[in-house]
Amino acid sequence: MKIGIAGIGKMGNAIGSRLLGLGHSVSVWNRTPNKTTGLVNAGAHLAATPKLLAESVDVVLTLLTNEAALDEVYSGPHGLLSGAVSQKIFIDMSTVKPAKPKEMALRANAVGAVYLECPVGGSVGPAKEGKLLGFVGGDSADVEKIKPLLDQLCKRVEHVGPYGAGSTVKLAVNLPLMVYWQTLGESLSLVESLGIDPTRMIDILADSSGGPNMLKVRGAMIAQTLSQKKSDQVTVSVATMRKDMRAMIDQAQVNQRQLPLTSLALSQFNTAAETGLDDKDCTELPVWWLAKGSHQTR
Repeated sequence: MKIGIAGIGKMGNAIGSRLLGLGHSVSVWNRTPNKTTGLVNAGAHLAATPKLLAESVDVVLTLLTNEAALDEVYSGPHGLLSGAVSQKIFIDMSTVKPAKPKEMALRANAVGAVYLECPVGGSVGPAKEGKLLGFVGGDSADVEKIKPLLDQLCKRVEHVGPYGAGSTVKLAVNLPLMVYWQTLGESLSLVESLGIDPTRMIDILADSSGGPNMLKVRGAMIAQTLSQKKSDQVTVSVATMRKDMRAMIDQAQVNQRQLPLTSLALSQFNTAAETGLDDKDCTELPVWWLAKGSHQTR
């Protein structure tokens, strides 16, 4: 199968590597072409524009930053939908507000293309191993056509409803983790005076009933950050977390619900962003809280 990927960040690279390893023909496009070098060296084809990418493949996967990026890459002058794309399948894996997939599906259908949303749960490691969680929204018949491909990328593919349902489930899956970063900082503030080695303390928390899988996966990186041995690696930025949390709160309002804990956590992360953490990795949030937030007057 000829597969195109638009948006070659960390996840785009990981998914591209997975598809190349499975023997697929992969073409790539990214706004900054230098980020495609690794995949091109591994055998992927480089497309000059989104339009040319779409015209050269059977299926296009998009992994883009936000709604504005979707508008530009799909509907720009040389966008994915600007060429001969009748019957082409587009699968968007971005994390966006649930209203956006409905809008994008209408645009794709207007030119005879098929659009599905499939935001995924998981990070770079699971993406390389085909162990993501896929939350699909769209027409059932279209989902069945493309499910064999999604099964190669995901350990579990769930068709959760019409357009917008996939994004809604992705926000719900991410919400406890977003809030956990704040509770982790507060938890560490309780034991800070004990002087326990960060690696040991994170291991204790990870082995407890309150330790999410995230601590097992990222525990070493968190402990390293707590030890002030920070790296420049960014797995999930504070800016991305804040964007997702705003979408969660907006969707709750659409459903006439409230998310008080999420709102409180977001207010703290907004303060962290104001101090320069917006482009930093989320593992720096507990360190920021210990240094700043835990000493704030309440």
